[in-house]
Amino acid sequence: MTDSLTLDGFDLKILAALQEDGRLGNQELAERVHLSPSQCSRRRLRLEERGVVRGYRAELAPGPLGLTVTVFTKVALATHNRDNARRFAELVRGLDCVLEAHVMTGDSDYLLKLIVPDLKALSSVVNDVLLPHESVAHVHSSVVLDTLKEAAPLPLSGVRPST
Repeated sequence: MTDSLTLDGFDLKILAALQEDGRLGNQELAERVHLSPSQCSRRRLRLEERGVVRGYRAELAPGPLGLTVTVFTKVALATHNRDNARRFAELVRGLDCVLEAHVMTGDSDYLLKLIVPDLKALSSVVNDVLLPHESVAHVHSSVVLDTLKEAAPLPLSGVRPST
């Protein structure tokens, strides 16, 4: 759907401003990108309707909430067929500790990013949920020791405005 979307320099400025602060009202947005509030409103609505802006949410700090262990888990499926992949996808969608799930090439089929309160919770997810599941053959987890960069805005400097 977004393939045929034409973006100009103002659209890119709007997207950059919204990535920085999704709570901007049309007046504030207009001041930042040098357009009228009504033009910003129309452009923002178009970007939302076309699926470029997928939504708005608060960014929460995991530490104060007791979510202190971030883990990347590689999963290999027991068998490679559509039903098995569907069963695994349903399992993953039901786990609120899974922040991201990616289908991969290489030595594993999936890469999951999880966040849990502690190692005991991680052990429970791996040993009581993932490994016993009929679709899973192997699980390999790596605990994050430190994070250098996370959830960065999309690099809009690499997007060329349409002419």
